[in-house]
Amino acid sequence: MKNTSLCYIERQDSYLLLHRVKKEQDENRDKWIGIGGHFEENESPEDCVLREALEETGLTLLRPRYCGIVTFVSDRWEGEYMHLFHAERFTGRLRDCDEGVLEWVPKQRVRSLPQWAGDRIFLDLMERRVPFFSLKLRYRGEVLEEAVLNGETLEISKKKP
Repeated sequence: MKNTSLCYIERQDSYLLLHRVKKEQDENRDKWIGIGGHFEENESPEDCVLREALEETGLTLLRPRYCGIVTFVSDRWEGEYMHLFHAERFTGRLRDCDEGVLEWVPKQRVRSLPQWAGDRIFLDLMERRVPFFSLKLRYRGEVLEEAVLNGETLEISKKKP
């Protein structure tokens, strides 16, 4: 299982999202996701999210809130522990990203964009400021088959993202 971080950076009722369109072999190709990436050796979740945000956006996050851990299980890709963060304060100047196109997207528009079905679940938990949570998402292809929040199975509709 790999470890990654993901952060939703918020400004004026919008999130900074990455439209993943620059890499051909990308499990997130054409999806709109938060900012993040893989852990490097000896990094904590906080170290990773701060480094990835700076590398991908040019922004330095100030005290990001650690929201929870999401376990991804898939029949296509390696399992993943994704550490979810939310940041409302940052410094720096936004720059281009080599992994996709960065865009400030109004919150009310985010859920209408192409994204994984499970992203909508953890985004809702983050926005409602649910205390630190553990969410397991199991996919078959691009279809979300199962979602388990803190050990309790959630009811989901099984449709493609």
